[in-house]
Amino acid sequence: MTTHHSTPGPPLAPWDPPQGPGRRSRTALKAVLAVLLVLALTALGLYVAKAGPFARAGADGPDPAAAAQARGFLADWSQDRLDAAGARTTHPAEASRVLGSFTSGLEITRPRLTAGVPRAAEGGAVEVPFTARMPVKDLGTWTYTSRLTLRQAKDAWLVDWKLSLVHPRLSDVAKFRLEREDTSEPKARDRHGKTLTSAATPSLAPVLAQLAIGGAGPRGAIRLVDRTSGDVLRTEARFGAKEVSEEPVRTTLDSDWQSAAEHALAAEPKHRNASLVALRSDTGEILAVANSPAGGFNRAVSGTYAPGSTFKIVTSSALLMKDAVRPDTIVDCPKQLVVGKEFHNVETSSFPDATFRKDFTESCNTAFISLRGTLAPTALGDVAREYYGIGQEWHIGIPSYDGSVPAPKDETEKAASMIGQARIQANPLIMASVTATATTGRFRMPHLVPDPKDTTKTTPLPARVSSDLRTLTRATVTEGTARVLADLPGEIGGKTGTAEVSDDAPNNGWMVARRGNVAIACVVEGGVTGSGSAGPILHELLSRVPGDGS
Repeated sequence: MTTHHSTPGPPLAPWDPPQGPGRRSRTALKAVLAVLLVLALTALGLYVAKAGPFARAGADGPDPAAAAQARGFLADWSQDRLDAAGARTTHPAEASRVLGSFTSGLEITRPRLTAGVPRAAEGGAVEVPFTARMPVKDLGTWTYTSRLTLRQAKDAWLVDWKLSLVHPRLSDVAKFRLEREDTSEPKARDRHGKTLTSAATPSLAPVLAQLAIGGAGPRGAIRLVDRTSGDVLRTEARFGAKEVSEEPVRTTLDSDWQSAAEHALAAEPKHRNASLVALRSDTGEILAVANSPAGGFNRAVSGTYAPGSTFKIVTSSALLMKDAVRPDTIVDCPKQLVVGKEFHNVETSSFPDATFRKDFTESCNTAFISLRGTLAPTALGDVAREYYGIGQEWHIGIPSYDGSVPAPKDETEKAASMIGQARIQANPLIMASVTATATTGRFRMPHLVPDPKDTTKTTPLPARVSSDLRTLTRATVTEGTARVLADLPGEIGGKTGTAEVSDDAPNNGWMVARRGNVAIACVVEGGVTGSGSAGPILHELLSRVPGDGS
């Protein structure tokens, strides 16, 4: 056995492994192999990254510039910048023309296009999937997915234009067609089974249209058709109910009240914009909804107005529940009062040593404002919501605005809120409901259709407060600003309102009234005063319908 001895070398560094002459040769060989392996892997990586079938611009995915171009194209398309969208493609003129005819021909109002995750494609291209949400006017949204491909041209990425980019089934032989089915006015009946039409009562045009949308709604479809023959190849999307009931829509409306409301508004001599609502106090069933002019915006239930002094019914409720006043409490009514700005009464009237009853019947702004310190900043909003349902979500059968009584931002706004100004918003629907609640002592959600969904939660008014409000509104007719109704039969209560709009616009005129089981509210835009503008309309209405709404 031969023993090999090695000559001692210099001292080893602490990280050098001990080795003899043979081990050094093997180590050198391993080092060479390692280098070759690294070089091979590097070459393979370069092939995969730059020349292989999964080519990509960088280690983190496709070139960000390609993704940015795709997002820009989709954004331009969605914002109707069609020339700009076309300029991002390989065929600018054709792309902008096709995109325009696609969206306008199918009555797409505003495409919503959402890009997906880009991915590398063959030949160095980048593919970007996207989701298209296409709102079709008055019908609904058509949703589908497609994809676009980007290719590098010189120093920029361009969208490779193809018809199938717009929709996978759009081609040289097939296109899309929008078909709308009959959207004629739905059949409707009043509470007694009588037929309702907008021809007989024009104010019902927007109401009946909204009832249709809330029910079966408009119907239509997008069809894929042969470009040559026009034959339908397939249906891409359907909108509306598959089956429409032939049964008439049942409503709570009363033909007599509706007709009377139409005539009353038509008798307004200056033909100003006006609207009114009449409803049953004991159930909330709406008997009439009328607007002048009759077509278009249904301001009676969706309008937003400062209610002015008609809101003093709510303010009085808060004051009476707080025991801040009683009807016989002396509350002086000066001509003006300064709270950050000057507040005054209509025609700068004043009533020294007036009782609160007198302040209410004469609609004294300064007296109500002087009582603001007895209420917390949120008191009016709390009472409006908890006892009158204002600001809660009402489901009346058609879209409606349900009011707002925000907390005042400062003392001046609090003063204005006491008289139904500042940021308080209402409409005839809300103020008719306020009148009904004050009369019966309990909120009932107004509604146009039987058995509505009711999610409101309210508390009944204290019996004493409701009794006081009935007394105050009756006195306003017999001896106050609502005397225009005093010659009519029956026990009628009311409240007038004058609501400021702006410094350079005439005031809106308001009046609310109650008789028997019916509560009514009317607003006349630019009416100046409630008694002079809304008063004659309610007088005409109540003259035409002597019944109590039962």
